[in-house]
Amino acid sequence: MPTTAPRRRAERAPRRSRLRPGRRFGVGAWVLLLLVGIACLALGATPEAQAWVGEAGGVLVAVMFTAGLVARTGGRTYVYGSLALALGAAAVVTDEPMLRTGAAVLTCVVTAVFAVMATVPAVTTLHAVREVLVAMLIGLVGAAAVVGLEPTISLSRFAYTTLGASLALAFLVVFRLGAGLHGLGRRGLVVVLIGSVVLALTLAYAEVLRRYGAPELVDTLLDGRQWALETLHGAPRPVQALLGVPALMWGVHMRARRRQGWWVCAFGVTAAAQVTHTFLDPSLTLAEAGLTTLYSVILGVLIGAVIIRLDLLLTGSRPGRRARTDDAVATLRPEPGRTQPLL
Repeated sequence: MPTTAPRRRAERAPRRSRLRPGRRFGVGAWVLLLLVGIACLALGATPEAQAWVGEAGGVLVAVMFTAGLVARTGGRTYVYGSLALALGAAAVVTDEPMLRTGAAVLTCVVTAVFAVMATVPAVTTLHAVREVLVAMLIGLVGAAAVVGLEPTISLSRFAYTTLGASLALAFLVVFRLGAGLHGLGRRGLVVVLIGSVVLALTLAYAEVLRRYGAPELVDTLLDGRQWALETLHGAPRPVQALLGVPALMWGVHMRARRRQGWWVCAFGVTAAAQVTHTFLDPSLTLAEAGLTTLYSVILGVLIGAVIIRLDLLLTGSRPGRRARTDDAVATLRPEPGRTQPLL
């Protein structure tokens, strides 16, 4: 009897601390203001609405996501939230294209990083799928906010800028969450290098094809994309389907056991950022943009499930669903809940 009690306590998943009344009020106010911003965006999309309604909704969502990201990473919420509000208000009031574009870029970057930081460790593959859906939902709301700000942009420059800034900010945050380079380890270093190579090759390949590719090959790829748009009304985005979603799915699953999972999750910002890029694409209708995102998520989830399965096999986990779940619960890393600061 004395030896069984400690074993049961060790197998029990750590409990997450409850929110204090003050923090509970803050989370409730944050959710309420975010819903108000989403409602303004929805109202601003109607033909009868005035222009300032959608703009106000975009600014409010941007401020809430900024405050959420800062609170999640243990920063000064009111300071950075006020700065985001000042920038958004200045962009809307002055109607300066440069300010609008700057506000849109920052909104896209903050949304992408916040989508990753809002996830929690996933013990099973289904839980990992749930976290991907949470991140994509945040990405969709952020995309609506960017569209509501009505920026004047070159889509390719906007995409490269926001992808680079999102990755840089994500790695800065993950550097603290993952205990610096010391916590990266050999395995984490290999994963980061592979992710960087996949991202670089995907972007470089698309750019080389667009500028210097053989006309026959470019026409073939464009015809394939056009066929997908006409037949399926959407075409998956390579970076999102091959890197962003699988990395996020594998990363949250790895975080349940090892802090190196944060380094993998950092590449998930590419999936959230490309939601905005898709809805800003003038060549796509709203339905095509939505289906493109859906197809990218489905393909990425399938790839992520295969990677998780291979990871479990290579790390020597016991076969069987119940056995893997018992091992996962026994070795679950303690991490703050979704509405609590990570640092």
